[in-house]
Amino acid sequence: MRILAIETSTSACAAALEVDGVVTVEVVEGERRHTETLAPAIASLLEGAGLRPRDLERVVVDRGPGLFTGLRVGLATAQALADATGAALVGVSSLELLARGARDAGATGTLLAVVDARRGEVFVQGFDLATTTPLDEPRVARPEEVATRVRALPSCILAGDGARRYRDLLVDLPGALVLDLAVPPVAAALTLGRDRAPGAVAPLYLREADAVINFATRERS
Repeated sequence: MRILAIETSTSACAAALEVDGVVTVEVVEGERRHTETLAPAIASLLEGAGLRPRDLERVVVDRGPGLFTGLRVGLATAQALADATGAALVGVSSLELLARGARDAGATGTLLAVVDARRGEVFVQGFDLATTTPLDEPRVARPEEVATRVRALPSCILAGDGARRYRDLLVDLPGALVLDLAVPPVAAALTLGRDRAPGAVAPLYLREADAVINFATRERS
């Protein structure tokens, strides 16, 4: 099978290509430069494999939660590729990618996937790493709320750029372990999306874009 995966939920931009079991990954580190970097990364992967876009059978995209602009770029690109090539379109979440990546790295137990939402907030969801089963629904929280949840658990693993940003608040809690896993691993999207049923993919924003929040704040002032 020939599968392309796209990850744009954080400041990094990543794409992965699987061709008959062989996986190639391209990650571009850059502060929110998804518009400029995603298409060249995909083109580079396809060229390296000797493929054209129409050769793709499946496109997997991270639908969030994460950076609003990055998600729009990733989703629009994935939808355009699927529409143009007839490839099946599959959505995965940034939080489950972190959980799958942690499990693939050998982590066990309970994991909190924590993505930086900016404005002093994070997107968070718990997972049982034995099966990567969600323990709750994804939600917006303050870092202090995450710390309170960690304290209530006998042990807990944390992953994501939100866990890294608020590491000082979390790392010294009893039973807490912060993994060096900030960006949702795009290779995990290949694993999760390989057998998932395709269909319409809606963004998982969880809150309004910063521009909308800023406008509403000015209106109330």
